[in-house]
Amino acid sequence: MSDTILVVGAGPTGLSAAHGAAFAGKQVVLVEKESKLGGAPILSGYARLVPSGEWAKDAIGRMVKRVEEDARVTIYKGAKVAQLDGEFGNFTATLSNGQTVDAGAVILSTGFTHFDSINKPEWGFGTFEDVVTTTQLEQMVAAGRIACPSDGRVPERVCILLCVGSRDRQIGREWCSKVCCTVSANLAMEIKELSPKTDVFIYYMDIRTYGLYEDRYYWRSQEEFGTKYVKARIAEVTMGPDKRLLVKGEDTLVKRPIVIPMDLVVHAIGMDPNHDNREIARVFGVGLEKHGFLDRGEHYTATFGSARRGIYVGGAALGPEDIDTCISHGLAMAMRAVGEFNVSAQQAA
Repeated sequence: MSDTILVVGAGPTGLSAAHGAAFAGKQVVLVEKESKLGGAPILSGYARLVPSGEWAKDAIGRMVKRVEEDARVTIYKGAKVAQLDGEFGNFTATLSNGQTVDAGAVILSTGFTHFDSINKPEWGFGTFEDVVTTTQLEQMVAAGRIACPSDGRVPERVCILLCVGSRDRQIGREWCSKVCCTVSANLAMEIKELSPKTDVFIYYMDIRTYGLYEDRYYWRSQEEFGTKYVKARIAEVTMGPDKRLLVKGEDTLVKRPIVIPMDLVVHAIGMDPNHDNREIARVFGVGLEKHGFLDRGEHYTATFGSARRGIYVGGAALGPEDIDTCISHGLAMAMRAVGEFNVSAQQAA
């Protein structure tokens, strides 16, 4: 049996899994398709993370540094697993760079893809420069200045549209992306910190700042930072004769149409299945659930298992998850893989 654990994907889930397995004494091979480690928080330039408030580059950067400096972890960047042969205890992975890896177990921490707002054209993205996504707004916050892309001016009025690419059957996105409400409330406060005179509006169907996030983000963003929440159904975003954006829809509380001028419109984009999931499912012999996320095995006694013994799946590869949960999933998968490997090795001895 191989004493190596193969971890595929180096976002928060994969970094946590790689560290956990190495800390437990196993050799780890970490394979990442991008040229950088860190996943979406690093590749998309996130600002401060919820709920710690730490800058993503610092928090996730520590996780990256921890695995890069661990002698038990071998890292392949810019590579994918092209083929996986064998079975639990004796897998052989062929990488796209020509390397082969022998592994006893495999952890899939392949994450998600941000929803592409081009698929919601009536809300103005791709048509108007001053319609942006939350990832682009995160990058503005990280750079220390909120500005309209069209001319660089500081916006007087910003609105964040929730559930873009989530809870929308018309475009085949029936799921809640779980993090958008809290992230948007946090961004609203960050906008006000950088530009106190800017008015911030959040248009929502429902607010889902679950658990302890209710008062830290939803109520605080209103009571301390003056964020205005509007329960509405948005029909379209157009441009008025004065070149300001017009957000059109219905205020669903008072049942009347609204047309509100804005300087900057932000799409709170949801979490889609990883674009590579069909290929991942084929290569690793695991299943897909109906929306296209990777499928899990039995929940309660085979946690994070898949349809193939020795291959574990967790984090946002399974569905929308926040970063803290992904980190927990990574560590749990590492302990599951190490424990099952050790038991099998003892039984074989």
